[in-house]
Amino acid sequence: MSLSKAIDIASVRFSAPDLQAMRAFLHDFGLRVAEDAGDGVLRMRGLGPAPFIHETVQGDAGFVALSLRVSTLAEMQTLADADGTRVEPLSGPGGGHVVRMRDPDGYRVEAVCGDVQASPLPTPSGCPWNSAARQDRTGQTKRISTEPAHIVRLGHVVLGVSDITATWAWWQQRFGLLVSDEVRTPDGDVASLFIRCDRGTTAVDHHTLNFARFPGSPARFHHAAFEVSDLDDLMAGNRFLAERGHVHEWGVGRHILGSQVFDYWRDPWGHRLEHWTDGDLFDANAPTNVTDMKTMMGCQWGPAPPGNFAS
Repeated sequence: MSLSKAIDIASVRFSAPDLQAMRAFLHDFGLRVAEDAGDGVLRMRGLGPAPFIHETVQGDAGFVALSLRVSTLAEMQTLADADGTRVEPLSGPGGGHVVRMRDPDGYRVEAVCGDVQASPLPTPSGCPWNSAARQDRTGQTKRISTEPAHIVRLGHVVLGVSDITATWAWWQQRFGLLVSDEVRTPDGDVASLFIRCDRGTTAVDHHTLNFARFPGSPARFHHAAFEVSDLDDLMAGNRFLAERGHVHEWGVGRHILGSQVFDYWRDPWGHRLEHWTDGDLFDANAPTNVTDMKTMMGCQWGPAPPGNFAS
């Protein structure tokens, strides 16, 4: 039995020496200001109901923490008791409560609960698509504006870890997670786990977390991924970011594991952020798939990954 059941990822936190430069990039990337009180903390939201999904604190550049949402204060107290910590008030838009922990690699992990959800912002409905088999758009042109993508929510975070077995045991015990894909090396060792939340018969993202062993410096942040409205929105966002001179890394393509259409960018301090759309959804009945490194790093269409992507 797990100590709690995570229902979704809530937010990521970074540090950066220039919050205004981060704010400018994140605006171009498709996030909206949730709170910028001039106190050394910048919080950004998507169009969905989460009060904020990206947080930056003043300081040296780096990844700071991620948070998962759980359902009840009772679960929060159980987590706090297990880790010898406490339930605290959560600052920022939405309020609520937080339990702060550290996983086996020292990553700061927070469980949050009870925050007041924000009013969703208008999401572009998208113009219908015509295909050879189905014509849904007649007597109507399609015109896509070049502008920032419309980020709806945070989808997943990928972390490099030093010991996948120990990491998985820690996270599964606390958050009751499920493995969608187990990636193995040719020698049969586990190289990566694609992990989703367990919400019973409710379908959830193919992965909310991914743990992987990377060569060199294993315990480090790899990327955070944000869902955008649709494919047109992703492509318009790609063009807008390129025209603004931001650093593009990989895409556009379609992953094999998770099936998302993806597009990867770097913020001004090198943190890797992904736009994605059209991902797989599974409920708790879907079994774990076992696959290989080639499948994990491959894509169904699009360019091959850059040489430094798996590091």
